Amino acid sequence: MNFHLPYLRKFREEGWTVHAACGGMAMDIPYADEVIPFPLEKSMRSPGNFRAAAALREKIKEERYSLITTHTSLAAFFTRLALRGLRERPPVANMVHGYLFDDGTPWLKRTVLLAAERWMAPVTDVVLTMNRWDYEAAVQYKLGRNVIHIPGVGVDFSRLHTASADTRRQLRTELNIPDNAFVLLYAAEFSARKSQAVLIRAMAQLPEHVVLVLAGDGALQDECLAQVQRLGVADRVRFPGHVKDMGQWYDMADAAASASRIEGLPFNIMEAMHAGLPVVASDVKGHSDLIADGETGLLYPYGDEQACAKQIRRLLESEDLQRHLGGNGREKAEQYALENVFSEVWDAYAGLSEEGIYALQR
Repeated sequence: MNFHLPYLRKFREEGWTVHAACGGMAMDIPYADEVIPFPLEKSMRSPGNFRAAAALREKIKEERYSLITTHTSLAAFFTRLALRGLRERPPVANMVHGYLFDDGTPWLKRTVLLAAERWMAPVTDVVLTMNRWDYEAAVQYKLGRNVIHIPGVGVDFSRLHTASADTRRQLRTELNIPDNAFVLLYAAEFSARKSQAVLIRAMAQLPEHVVLVLAGDGALQDECLAQVQRLGVADRVRFPGHVKDMGQWYDMADAAASASRIEGLPFNIMEAMHAGLPVVASDVKGHSDLIADGETGLLYPYGDEQACAKQIRRLLESEDLQRHLGGNGREKAEQYALENVFSEVWDAYAGLSEEGIYALQR
């Protein structure tokens, strides 16, 4: 619902029949002729995932699709698992939203996840990667017949242009944030990968007028709520839950932050940069593709709350630096706008589909 609607619309405009297989809460999806339940659990070993893949396999055999595109690691794996062993199959494009087996991943997990991708390579005709590390990994390990680097899936920045002149004051009033506070915004699911705990620990080292807004929900939210109490920063950290209309939240903030362990090409950073916010982020793949330290944002070693706090203090001490990073970041973000990216992604899909239904036989 966040990334794919422009492409679904284009497929429909070109006369395709579009099916969308996805998990989560059941809902209508614009431009999809049919929505196929794909109830995956966040575990590679879940028996339910193998049952879901088996059901999808039967659907694929019945429909004889002309093209399949896969997204996110778990769904991409089980979709391609459904294709393995078929006598005939449609072309497959796997858009990588961030491989999870980089050098910082524990050895066993890295080995298993890389092996899974290599196992699926024979049924992966095109790999679309968004950052430099993923591209080089896909080429090195031959994770698809063809590897194409794309500048993300494209961000529709126009949907952020909704804030009114009073948005900043209104939101701060609702969150009980003083007018003179310096507000850091991090919008992400509460998970081990997103690492909100690092920013909370950094807050304990920052001045009293700094306020951290952690927008989102997730499994580790209660743990983070307990952590702010333990560290004595509960009065300076806000938990508004899942939020929509992100434009007004960027307008309310003075800077954006991220503590993520690993990324593809993160929307929240690109959106914040487009909004002109200076960004402080962990130095991981995806972030480092967007941010040149000291030019389009500030980076710190992943997990190092002291280094994170030091970079935030640099912002606090220099409005010139805030303007410099904000202006450069806005300019950098433009290359990832939907209108600048769409044709590259569409050409990859269209080129693969031109090979024809079941033309790629194994």
